[in-house]
Amino acid sequence: MGIFSFFSKEKKETLDKGLEKTKESVFSKIARAVAGKSKVDDDVLDNLEEILITSDVGVETTLRIIKRIEERVARDKYVGTSELQNILREEIASLLAENHKEGVEGFELPANKKPHVIMVVGVNGVGKTTTIGKLAFQFKKAGNKVVLGAADTFRAAAIEQLDIWGDRVGVPVIKQKMGSDPASVAYDTVSSAVATGADVVIIDTAGRLHNKVNLMNELSKIRKVMSRVIPDAPHEVLLVLDGSTGQNAFEQAKQFTAATDVNALAITKLDGTAKGGVVIGISDQFKTPVKYIGLGEGMEDLQLFDNREFVDSLFGEEK
Repeated sequence: MGIFSFFSKEKKETLDKGLEKTKESVFSKIARAVAGKSKVDDDVLDNLEEILITSDVGVETTLRIIKRIEERVARDKYVGTSELQNILREEIASLLAENHKEGVEGFELPANKKPHVIMVVGVNGVGKTTTIGKLAFQFKKAGNKVVLGAADTFRAAAIEQLDIWGDRVGVPVIKQKMGSDPASVAYDTVSSAVATGADVVIIDTAGRLHNKVNLMNELSKIRKVMSRVIPDAPHEVLLVLDGSTGQNAFEQAKQFTAATDVNALAITKLDGTAKGGVVIGISDQFKTPVKYIGLGEGMEDLQLFDNREFVDSLFGEEK
């Protein structure tokens, strides 16, 4: 089943609503930037550059987009300001397509990885444990047997929160007492999953400050002990970022991708912010696919990221 088949009308409406604040913010600024202008000139491009940067697209990605638009303006000689939105849409769609990884399974699991092991990382407060709960719900809904591991043993609240999600979704949570060795919890979880024939394992990890060396060493240790049970585990390291934090999300992505082999991203809390441009910048700069986006509190409000649907929601359907 392809990734596009997941987009029901209801999910598309959720995506449109979730990106509404970003859309309104960006396009109201563009309207002001081109007021009184008939063509895209240096002033318009300077204003557009500022709009994209203040929308948390990021400096490097913004400069790439502006350069592409400049090349089109130079090639086409005359570009009216009425065309700017469509051009911007096309260039952002192109940028996201370049960084989109074909064949990402989403809520379907690869047939040759059982159990499929996902290690979830990220700082406290980004919605990491909630994302795990929602992932467990989606995987179970797809017919998979799911096991969760509470390897954030530094906060009793983290273990309790994962337990609550386990009860809500109806999946087992492997845990130890607070202060236990996180790697030991991860080992027990993966071992239990193998013994019970689980399809997918999701391991929560501590979310202390991302620039602490001991945390990164801890993540390496967790990976190492899981590989003793399943040699190529974890199959996925999912970094959860809070989209509403804008540039802080960039910094967290930078630190985590430098310290561990992150190969997928989940960007949460996009429904409450006008900073949705962060999805574009992070996808472009880190060359790591955005796999999921969080658009609300409901169980089904964690969606597979579809770059085409994202652009359609941000700019409107392609004419």
